[in-house]
Amino acid sequence: MKKFLSIVVAVAMFAFPAFAAEEVLVGEISTSTGDFAAYGFAEVESVKIALEEINAAGGVKVGDAMLPMRVIQYDCRTRNEDMVNAARRLVNQDKVVAVIGPSGSGLCISAAAVFNRGHVPHLGTLPTNPMVTMDERGKVRPYNFRICFLDPYQGAILATFAVKNLNLMKAAVLYDVSSDYSQGLREFFVNEYKKMGGQVVADEGHRGEDVDFRAQLTKFKEAKPDILVFPTMGKCTPLAIKQAREMGFTCPIIGGDGYGDFWWEIAGDAMENTYWVSHVDKGDPKLKGFFDKFEQKTGTECKEFMNAMMAYDCVYWLKDAVERAGSLDPEKVRDALEQTKDLKLMHCTLTMDEFHNPKGKEGIMLKAEGGKTSYFATIKPEM
Repeated sequence: MKKFLSIVVAVAMFAFPAFAAEEVLVGEISTSTGDFAAYGFAEVESVKIALEEINAAGGVKVGDAMLPMRVIQYDCRTRNEDMVNAARRLVNQDKVVAVIGPSGSGLCISAAAVFNRGHVPHLGTLPTNPMVTMDERGKVRPYNFRICFLDPYQGAILATFAVKNLNLMKAAVLYDVSSDYSQGLREFFVNEYKKMGGQVVADEGHRGEDVDFRAQLTKFKEAKPDILVFPTMGKCTPLAIKQAREMGFTCPIIGGDGYGDFWWEIAGDAMENTYWVSHVDKGDPKLKGFFDKFEQKTGTECKEFMNAMMAYDCVYWLKDAVERAGSLDPEKVRDALEQTKDLKLMHCTLTMDEFHNPKGKEGIMLKAEGGKTSYFATIKPEM
């Protein structure tokens, strides 16, 4: 294995006499360094919490045995080549039963072939691009799954919110041409917005590493939009928000589930009057116990709460699949994942559709206000 791939082995095991020598070995790939490090930290810590809970309760029932879960975690550094190398190691050397994470669509797509050739299921936390579970021919990737809804759906959520909730019909779109996530979300928003009578008056691209968006925003000023749409994630988004406000844009800014609480540190008060798609309402009382435990374990507030909740629930989803499969054979676990129906998790009740995506999950719009985001509306677009 190349030296640049950093390895962190997180062992969440306890001494339980009922445990057999065997274990449920799970892989995790995170973005613990790089532009998406905040997302990766949330996912890694949440997986640890889930494993500690499961092992403290006796482990995973596989046939007649109770087995502990253990995770081997690799940092892909937000790089496709590192993602592929991590996937290869987990599949071919570590022989894990399944792999969880990360959240980036492009990262998950880059390693899809590794999981399918190796016949090891992969559970994406927040990769929303359709190509994560579908190949170029429109066929389902047999070993790829996700716990989040897709870009076509959240694109429709954004369009519905702009038209029906805000009544704003002239949009300017700023998207990242180097991101599968951003390109897909842009496309689906634009298509749905136009169907609903909206007009895209400006549509400008940039690259993920860019830090200056004034040229694109100058074109937006000329087009006179009444709403800005930023289907992006990472550090570029708060930089663009801050520059937009500095250039006089006071209109609402909306975007997808790439939102991160760390954006406030970069954009400050410029975040006010922005709205973001979410899979989770952090203020939901039934989630409070998890977020309290996260803060107790890490010493920090769970800011990237979508990533945290998805990773946590992926562990319990995998536990359920292993127990229903009654086996540590990744192919049998894959079959059980595919057959998931009405599984009650922390943030939702999960049923897989025929494309390995969750069925019927509602979207939530968060409003940025007073230094934080909070629940604003539940949106279920007609599609």
